[in-house]
Amino acid sequence: MKTIQVSESRLVSRTKTLVIFVFTIILGVILFVAPNLFFGITKFNGGLTGINLLIMGLFQCITVCSLIHFSLRLLKKDFRYIGFSLSHWKRDGLLGLVGGLTWVTLQFVLIIPNTGGADREDISQMVEMMDGSLIGMLSYIALGVIGGGITEEIYSRGYFITVLPDTFKNPKVGMYIATILSILFFAALHLPSDSLGWFDILVPTFMYTFLFLYTKRLVAPIVAHGIYNMTAIMLTYYTYYA
Repeated sequence: MKTIQVSESRLVSRTKTLVIFVFTIILGVILFVAPNLFFGITKFNGGLTGINLLIMGLFQCITVCSLIHFSLRLLKKDFRYIGFSLSHWKRDGLLGLVGGLTWVTLQFVLIIPNTGGADREDISQMVEMMDGSLIGMLSYIALGVIGGGITEEIYSRGYFITVLPDTFKNPKVGMYIATILSILFFAALHLPSDSLGWFDILVPTFMYTFLFLYTKRLVAPIVAHGIYNMTAIMLTYYTYYA
């Protein structure tokens, strides 16, 4: 099946692949940002809080994954091409679990308590978005796992790192460039405002990227990203909500 896919991919020129890739990445950013802007500007149903966070995660997942599906069809590929496979899922899941829990432990045991704790901008923002309610926390977890752990990994790791090299004459060079650009692109999208913000996003980004490149599948980075987001949200809620 893999051989058939490689053969078919040659029917799509590098130029056409690049155009489709750029269009997909730009439209993907718009789809990720759109619900944030909508709820943030309109303040509909309370704005960026409560059940709206669940809606945001579902919107991002459905629209971005649909976009990628359409893009891959144009490129004569499918989700398996970008690493969406359950083979070796137990091993990949365990790698992701260890990675996610390791980073969240470092954050909440060492880094966050020694860099401001509840006074940190990201922590105070998370507390505000959860609004002190169980529904708010669960909805935030849904956003972090569905919109973050699943959708962001499919988009930023699977699609970005796998498809961009197809636009290069030398696939190995393309892979190196795609990996670097993916890390910077993903980090920049989270809008870090200072050196601490860059550190907090770059470290897990390197981890998710390593897990994807090491396993050549999306399960490990999805699990690591989802576990970290879920655990970080729960710990923030029970530790810093006053």
